[in-house]
Amino acid sequence: MSLSIRKVIGVTICACFLASCSDYNFSKFRSSKSLGSFISRESTEVDDSDVLSDSYKSKISVDEIWSKRIGKGAENLYLKLTPSVIGGYLFVADQYGKLVATDISSGKPVWQIHDKNVNYTSGAGGGDGMVLVGTGDGRVIARDVQTGNLKWVAKVSSEVLAAPTAFNQITVVRTGDGNIFGLDSATGKEIWNYDRTVPSLTLRGNAPPVISGDRVFAGFDNGRLVALDLKSGQSLWDNPLAIPSGRSDLDRMVDVDSAPIVQKNTIFVASFHGGVSAISSIDGRILWTREISSYAGISVGGRYVYVTDEEGSIWALNSETGASVWKKDELKERYPTAPAYYNGYVAVCDSEGYALWMNAQTGEFVYKSRLDKSRIIARSLRTSDSLISYSSNGRVVAMRLK
Repeated sequence: MSLSIRKVIGVTICACFLASCSDYNFSKFRSSKSLGSFISRESTEVDDSDVLSDSYKSKISVDEIWSKRIGKGAENLYLKLTPSVIGGYLFVADQYGKLVATDISSGKPVWQIHDKNVNYTSGAGGGDGMVLVGTGDGRVIARDVQTGNLKWVAKVSSEVLAAPTAFNQITVVRTGDGNIFGLDSATGKEIWNYDRTVPSLTLRGNAPPVISGDRVFAGFDNGRLVALDLKSGQSLWDNPLAIPSGRSDLDRMVDVDSAPIVQKNTIFVASFHGGVSAISSIDGRILWTREISSYAGISVGGRYVYVTDEEGSIWALNSETGASVWKKDELKERYPTAPAYYNGYVAVCDSEGYALWMNAQTGEFVYKSRLDKSRIIARSLRTSDSLISYSSNGRVVAMRLK
């Protein structure tokens, strides 16, 4: 059994399913496979066997603009408290109720608050002039993005692990028990609720809902992707990305835990034990699917879709066909994060606190730097001219190409 699979099992145990897992045969836990063996003509082979050695030399120059610890992170819990850019500020939240609005160029705090006796379980989301954070006891806290003044607190059905988002006076919140709430952005009052049954065993985490125009796109732990009307919450279409199969609850896990990416009329999304898919945002029709299991997530840049699979391999796929362009296996035992596309490069971070950049076209590793001694599980954040990484103990590092 690979270390990556053990990590997934450990994460599920953290999700309070320890007792129910004791009788399962873990050797049957499935690993990811690509659908077929097709490789596009664009594929390029690069030898990067030395990237993990101490003697590795970076091939490009990257400036560290600033680095500092903001809050205490979430080292004790598997929480992807990814920083966000909202209203021109970088927002960082930690699990102990600290929220900091930061100047992106310098890292200096603009304002900060500390909600005592509150555990933040989501990163900061935003929209409609607000910054929004979810808590472990099922609350959504809305503050003015410029001042930090409290606007409202709304109670929802369970813990909020995915960053809430808002647009056109509707705040959308995904909860751990399978609900999606549409709240009034002015008051926090519930307008609509979409409910999905949660399987008995799931990964720790939820896919953040994505608002595009007048639609909300959301992935669920049962392997389905839905499109909802933003104003009413009415289902517009509901499509399975993966069909649960197997004898045990572990075999049947098909969580969609990473945010869908919407580009024009296409949605790119990944599921665990399912695949990476391109889907029509209009009617939910599947355009292509690759059987690459992922819980870390994907990114899109140029003509390619980039994904970190459950084993820790990093893939580049043709966005129009799904054909493989390149695949990197060097970080398999380092639990790399979801890829982040930045200025022609693809960046991941790992469990040893390193940032590693690849050429987006060829997959060649071109840069390596240790940002912290603690693990990094959150995807790096691309801003207008920098890439920001956040470690599990609260270290924030902003980098820029020279």
